[in-house]
Amino acid sequence: MDIAHLIQTVALYALPVLFAITVHEAAHGYAARHFGDNTAYAAGRITLNPIKHIDPIGTILMPLMLYFATSGAFLFGYAKPVPVRFGNLRNPKRDMVWVALAGPGANFIQAFLWGALFFILRGAGVSEPFFLKMAQGGILVNVVMFVFNLFPLPPLDGGRILVGLLPYKQAEMVSRIEPWGFFIVMALVLAGVVSTLWLLPLMSVTYSVLDLLLSPLALLAR
Repeated sequence: MDIAHLIQTVALYALPVLFAITVHEAAHGYAARHFGDNTAYAAGRITLNPIKHIDPIGTILMPLMLYFATSGAFLFGYAKPVPVRFGNLRNPKRDMVWVALAGPGANFIQAFLWGALFFILRGAGVSEPFFLKMAQGGILVNVVMFVFNLFPLPPLDGGRILVGLLPYKQAEMVSRIEPWGFFIVMALVLAGVVSTLWLLPLMSVTYSVLDLLLSPLALLAR
């Protein structure tokens, strides 16, 4: 393992990853409060302080172990979930969808902002590779988080969105998967199903949308 390469990778991705997970989780809490549940607010989780959202195992230990175990080919991690009591929401079934969407939505916005920063830096004549690569890393991290979290299986955000959209009987059946959902998702990830059938196709679509939105800035940066 090339330690110098590891240090460089950590330096490039540390800030984008911290912002990605922090704003993602805070967005869930903010949306929950907006729709009537103050649980996350009372727990101090509607904050941009990354320490409040970092899970020692999921945010630090697991990604590092996977990085070394796979020589950087596969990375996965998670933040401490924001507590939401869906029963406190004014319209639990409908509002659950918006609370779940808030996290991935925050990642999509961040991907756009990192892309805008990339073109602004280039347009300003900044040629320092570190900052340009960090901006590109910010796009990648947030696009991955945006797409991965929309996978339609609880406890991921996409699973909660699916439960909120389905009729009550079908929603109850899907919600029963949640206790085992994390293990099912991990098995599908390791089997390559998630990357082949979900991540890669939807990431391609997301990048196309971002390219379209950022095209005015891209033209100005030439």
